[in-house]
Amino acid sequence: MSLYSCKNEKQVDKSNPFFSEFNTPFNVPAFEKIKAKHYMPAFEKGMAEGRRDIENLIKNKQTPTFENTVVALDNAGELLTNVSAVFFSQASANTNDSLQNIEMEISPKLAAYNDEIRLNPDLFRKVKYVFDNQAQSNLNPEQTFILENLYKGFVRNGANLNKKDQDSLKKINQQISVLAVRFSQNILNETNNYKLLVDKSGIEGLPESVTAPAADAAKAAGQEGKWLFTTQKPSIFPFLTYSKNRELRRELFHAYTNRGNNGNESDNNKIFADLVALRAAHAKILGYKSHADYVLEPRMAKNPENVSDLLNNLWDKAIPVAKKEVKEMQAIIDKEGGKFKLEPSDWWYYSEKLRKQKYDLNDADLRPYFKLENVIDGVLTCANKLFGITFTPFSNIPLPHPDARAFEVKDNNGLHIGVLYMDFYPRESKRQGAWCGTYRSHHIKDGKTVTPVVTSVFNFTSPNGDMPALLDLEEVSTLFHEFGHALDNLFNQNPYNSSYIAWDFVELPSQLNEHWATEPEVLKMYAKNYKTGESIPDDLVKKITNSGYFNQGFANVEVLAASMLDMAYHTLQAPVNIDVQSFEKDYFKKIGLIPEIVSRYRTTYFAHIADGYDAGYYCYKWAAVLDNDVFEAFKEKGIFDQATAQSYRKNILEKNGTMDAMQMFVNFRGRKPKIEPLLKNTGLLN
Repeated sequence: MSLYSCKNEKQVDKSNPFFSEFNTPFNVPAFEKIKAKHYMPAFEKGMAEGRRDIENLIKNKQTPTFENTVVALDNAGELLTNVSAVFFSQASANTNDSLQNIEMEISPKLAAYNDEIRLNPDLFRKVKYVFDNQAQSNLNPEQTFILENLYKGFVRNGANLNKKDQDSLKKINQQISVLAVRFSQNILNETNNYKLLVDKSGIEGLPESVTAPAADAAKAAGQEGKWLFTTQKPSIFPFLTYSKNRELRRELFHAYTNRGNNGNESDNNKIFADLVALRAAHAKILGYKSHADYVLEPRMAKNPENVSDLLNNLWDKAIPVAKKEVKEMQAIIDKEGGKFKLEPSDWWYYSEKLRKQKYDLNDADLRPYFKLENVIDGVLTCANKLFGITFTPFSNIPLPHPDARAFEVKDNNGLHIGVLYMDFYPRESKRQGAWCGTYRSHHIKDGKTVTPVVTSVFNFTSPNGDMPALLDLEEVSTLFHEFGHALDNLFNQNPYNSSYIAWDFVELPSQLNEHWATEPEVLKMYAKNYKTGESIPDDLVKKITNSGYFNQGFANVEVLAASMLDMAYHTLQAPVNIDVQSFEKDYFKKIGLIPEIVSRYRTTYFAHIADGYDAGYYCYKWAAVLDNDVFEAFKEKGIFDQATAQSYRKNILEKNGTMDAMQMFVNFRGRKPKIEPLLKNTGLLN
């Protein structure tokens, strides 16, 4: 019995917001009423209702059909779907000790619940009957796609295994679920626990946009008169870019790259080693050579060999470019009389000097034109010009956090599409990075359309006193990126709760949307000086365009290194027993990662591959082939060409999750993807 359970179910029904309609605009979650104590009772009741739904489905004596089996299964456990969406979104963006404890408790229970369904022989027999007899069912293409993926999902999750192997699988799934939660919570703890406190001598070279929030952070920590820096990205990377103190840059960078690797209670080395071993064992039980073979089977890539072909191709082209960048920065060090070799913690500082030298452009020149509100306006205006949709701010709607903002999204005919939340600033309760998710996805219920509720979450530079939030160019791209995911969720027309998106296709909409951020026509629309209101000058736009290939060796190598490390771990065959630090060091030596660059993610803080992107971080590069090719279609006709935009919406965004990924691409582009646009746009085309 859970600590959060309540014996009086009627009392819980009256007090728990999950047990009735939210009675909010568009029935968004009643965030202000939902407390930590409400989650476990809602989870438990949701699982109980889900079990009853499955039991009723199985007891149905009628011949299994798509409607009474596949659709019935799709609709099972509605309460569990709702509470899970809210809880895990909040656990990522606004967690606390109570939510973390609940997450540890509920994760293995949910894993067990899911296995109950996936390994239920009576349920599988019904699904198999519908699958085997689909020729007589007169299914439309969407239904066929859903059915085939549902059936394959049962098989891939062990439905055909004997009981002994199924029991082993259940145990492994529960262990993995707990380890993944611990891994992520440890990263958050490590990020929150490190503080670099400096006096005035430690801020030499830093602009006011960097020192002002650091002074505020120090004051909040009871250290007024000092400056506080952390391993949160809006804090560390501006410091690495501008600080003249090389030792402090090295100290902060070391703290960042050793999160989860400090031998303390938040150490992730053994946790990740256990995760890799369990995943390999899981794959072996299911008859796959490796975890990567298992994961990649339903994706565009299909197998590890195809992933390796792409990554190795790009690696061979990127390493020489990165080595050239090292030589150029070392020349600056030598010219300045520095008696040292470039180190990873020096890269941001000297690459910024190199950019200034080559293009007369630096971050300090750009930030005044990227006030957060202006960038938001830019991304919304782009969507309006492409698709005719509008975004109206809500003044009275529950918010997932007081910092969040909410918009009603309407189509070009004025009809409601969905609700969009945007949450911009770092806090200790929010994990690092940026992401997009849903509190509710588009589906059809009782013949009526249920519209999506989407959330985009960021960790951007915060406003400070009279200084508004001024973004750097990478943060601008990140906002456009996550907004691309939001459009994918808002436009999706899936009639079912179940969605089967190829994970190496999922970054296409997000990465495609980044292309508009730095188009000269778009920059002139939204990049306005926060003091004068003047549009970004033509010469600065030209410098941004001219510097488009700048630092691409580094940008490609650090992401490729992480992608290749992920695949190296997950192509190991069971039994697996590794020392994480030795494995990582030996692998990077083997592939020739240059000493001046550290992988974008080292193992112990590689949150992606602990939870969702395992054997999947390559997806960003795979999707880069797709998004650069798709953007070529827009450039051929004009970046705001209506016919191209509507074709993209109709053939990709509306269909995502209900059609084969390659078929969607071909339907839009008229052919299979080509790698040349990616190579051209990243300066890697030889």
